[in-house]
Amino acid sequence: MNEGGWPAWATEAVEIAEPDPRWDRRARELRGAVQQTLQPWLTAAVEHVGSTAVAGLPAKPIIDLMAPVAALEDLELVAAMVATPGWHHVPPVLDLRPWRRFFVLVEDGRRAAHLHLLRAGDPRLADMAVFRDRLRCSPRLAAEYAAMKHRLADEHRADREAYTEAKTGFVVRVVHGEGPLGL
Repeated sequence: MNEGGWPAWATEAVEIAEPDPRWDRRARELRGAVQQTLQPWLTAAVEHVGSTAVAGLPAKPIIDLMAPVAALEDLELVAAMVATPGWHHVPPVLDLRPWRRFFVLVEDGRRAAHLHLLRAGDPRLADMAVFRDRLRCSPRLAAEYAAMKHRLADEHRADREAYTEAKTGFVVRVVHGEGPLGL
């Protein structure tokens, strides 16, 4: 615990790592485990999203997984199932995103993975996949995003929420095609 009473992983600094080919293998392992654990609640496959899902892209070394579920109301059952392999539930009051349920996998005292549970049909599911896929298909967009991530990590090293918020305009532009994409 740090001086604020939070676990260290909850307040760790934003750090961007160089691309690591092990991210893909680790994502496959985690996807399989989460898929098996949450099978009764899933409406489609668990997907690897976020920067670690884009080969060659610098990223926070945290695997992001998204999983569509039939209902967020089953959270108590889902949380019990997910918590057994070491996932920590971040309550919506702290996550500030009531449209999802969020879990953090902690390994060696640090964030190793995020699990985003969203209700099936939530447009954010498609948005995350579209963003990942467009970065995969456009080296120019991936390079632009990488440069922005490095800059924002320097500016918001101690504030993960500010870092995430500062990327929003770019993400919206890529997902919704606002402005020139050059795809």
